[in-house]
Amino acid sequence: MTGDVSSPGDPLARHDFGLAGYQPLPGVPDELIGPDGQVRPLWQPMLDHLAVLSIADLTRAIERADLYLRDSGVIYRQYDTAAGTASVERPWPLSHLPVLIDEADWTRLSAALIQRADLLELLMADIYGPNRMVAEGHLPAELLAGNPEWAQPMVGIAPRSGHFLHFVAFEIGRGPDGQWWVLADRTEAPSGAGYALETRVATTRAFGPQLFGPQLHRLAGFFREFRDHLLSMRADPAARVAILTPGPWNETWYEQAWLARYLGISLVQGEDLTVENGRLMLRTVSGLKPLDVLWRRLDGSFADPLELDPASRLGTPGLVSVLRQGGLSMVNPPGSGVLETRAMMAFLPRLAPVLTGAELMLPNIATWWCGDATARQAVMAAADRMILSPALGTGLPYDRMDDPLAAASLTPDALRDRLERDQGRLVAQEVVRLSTTPALVEGRITPRPMSLRVYLARTASGWKVMQGGFARIGATTDPTALAMQRGGGAADVWIISPDHVGGDTLMNRPAGQSGTPEPDELPARAADNLFWLGRYVERSEGMVRLLRARHGRIAESGTGSLPLLDETDQLLESAGLDPADPIPEGLLDTIGRAVTAAAQLRDRFSTDGWAALKDLDKSARRLAQQVTPGDDAAQALSALLRKLAGFSGLVHENMYRLIGWRFLTLGRMQERARNMAGWLAALTDPEADPGGIDLCIELGDSVMIHRRRYAMSSGRGPVIGLLALDPLNPRAIRNQVDGMMDLIRMLPEALVENRLSAPARALLRLQTDLATATPETLDSAALYAVQVRLGEVSDLISERYFR
Repeated sequence: MTGDVSSPGDPLARHDFGLAGYQPLPGVPDELIGPDGQVRPLWQPMLDHLAVLSIADLTRAIERADLYLRDSGVIYRQYDTAAGTASVERPWPLSHLPVLIDEADWTRLSAALIQRADLLELLMADIYGPNRMVAEGHLPAELLAGNPEWAQPMVGIAPRSGHFLHFVAFEIGRGPDGQWWVLADRTEAPSGAGYALETRVATTRAFGPQLFGPQLHRLAGFFREFRDHLLSMRADPAARVAILTPGPWNETWYEQAWLARYLGISLVQGEDLTVENGRLMLRTVSGLKPLDVLWRRLDGSFADPLELDPASRLGTPGLVSVLRQGGLSMVNPPGSGVLETRAMMAFLPRLAPVLTGAELMLPNIATWWCGDATARQAVMAAADRMILSPALGTGLPYDRMDDPLAAASLTPDALRDRLERDQGRLVAQEVVRLSTTPALVEGRITPRPMSLRVYLARTASGWKVMQGGFARIGATTDPTALAMQRGGGAADVWIISPDHVGGDTLMNRPAGQSGTPEPDELPARAADNLFWLGRYVERSEGMVRLLRARHGRIAESGTGSLPLLDETDQLLESAGLDPADPIPEGLLDTIGRAVTAAAQLRDRFSTDGWAALKDLDKSARRLAQQVTPGDDAAQALSALLRKLAGFSGLVHENMYRLIGWRFLTLGRMQERARNMAGWLAALTDPEADPGGIDLCIELGDSVMIHRRRYAMSSGRGPVIGLLALDPLNPRAIRNQVDGMMDLIRMLPEALVENRLSAPARALLRLQTDLATATPETLDSAALYAVQVRLGEVSDLISERYFR
């Protein structure tokens, strides 16, 4: 331990945090030090823990957390318009030290937030119902009439469940004096709850539960009760529950897929849904299936192009009509974003007594709507403490890139002119200094401004507050740098009880209640992506095998002018690959297509499988910049082949043998059979180089079995028998077609009125022809015909199940 260099009166004097000794920084985190100038008791165990860590220990702790996030693929999308990129994947920006809050403080805060959630529910019921608040003059009409978040078609639609809001979040901040405020209301489609749980796992990897283990409130119970609430909202117990997502290019796509997987419910996009007879139906490979509860994570205006935004390509036509007819329960229906409008915060304090009969227990940030003359005078009188932003904007101004303007940056005359000109289009909000929390910056405890995002979910017993959430930590001391789009970080929030709180998991159920499996209907879009994922991965493997064979022969011969290489190069060119490139762009593109298909399936894909595929993609792109032709390329391609095998093993050995696995395997078998048919047709032709026969055996990974079975005889006949017609060779065309036939017989509606479906009939004909073929009849023309027929089977599968 290094010597203490802090001053004797420093409350942190005995802590050096494993570095060169604690040195006083400009300011001390407000959350760390109490009014008496001493370390708050709540933080003492954390400081004691940090005090005994060496530099290496602290580094390893941080690396454990970061490794978990990397291995789990936890990312968000950051919009980068300056670089001309709509969005780019970024690692989840974990701030490694948690924010600690005492249970008693949290209990008081929770009660106030539940009151606010009830107020917002009552206000939404009024806005889309009798509209008494406007009629009686409590709320200006223009805050609705001109508001892009107000959904006029939703007026008069009463929610089937009896409640509009089921999942809300609040952005809250605390001042240095300990006073909490609500900074923003999140009612449209609150994001981040899944990230909160991933942040909890990562943080405990860093510092472990040993600090507060039995006293630390867990998060799983919050998700369990909300999931049970979603299931209870079904009018039809056989119907499905789903999360509606904008798709994989959304900023929080990872979280949406993670929640669907964690809660065991479907993740759907607008194109997966259709309306039939007043009900919302999910397009599955088994036909249309009713969907009864929808957790909307799509902007409300995009949900229905028929009645809301006609330019939307993300929604489902007729969705609002289903809500109108009571055929669906939705978690926060379209139009709930109107409650997030900044100008609403100017009126909520006065609406609370009218709607609830009580004053707000927790104030929101002081807000003035500049459409009111008295409010404009107040802004002029306190311009040095005000920022201006769009009245109908939502969330924190700096989050939405609304470029808030400091009123003090204008001259009094300019400010007066601006207020008079824009009036109701502006709000003024008081600038508040946010409390600072300890953050690890380059290994040192540093004060950083923070705000908390707290989640509330409606359950059978009313609103339940997540016992934590996540804190947004400023990248600098500037509070405008809280937003992740501006470089901010996210920290876990630990609610600490003085007593043991007991364990709570997602699986806990009331006594006597047993679980029954929910139907796993596969959306047609997901089946399409699974089928093509199998094809792209197998296609990549075929490319790698062909490239490795080429470079292995160059390494052996020392020349690139062998006759066999000409034929190999023709095969590579027909696959869209440049033979001169050791790892061609076409191979990278095919692996990238596999990643894109898998990205659409994050809710159905294991974390290990996703990590393996991303590692394959990263390795291939790295090697493409490094390897040279010949032995170097052959070794690199062998490494990629092993990674491909590792991915296939993870997926095919660990994936439950339901319908999704069948489509994935169908794609793999289809592509393997097509590859082999093409190779055999080209390389075993009588006019081809004789070395092509040995090359086919190598490409078919059948060297050992060929030597054992055909040690005394070789030539075209045995090779065709082994690689085309042998039902026991997993690389043979016949084996793949037999397997495809078995799988197709297990697909939905494989029999229609006791007749095989179109893809099954086409495959049966091909299977029969292969079963009766001989090496002599299966010449190059016949093998090319097999390729064509396999392509026709693929088209029939797509037509029958995906379109």
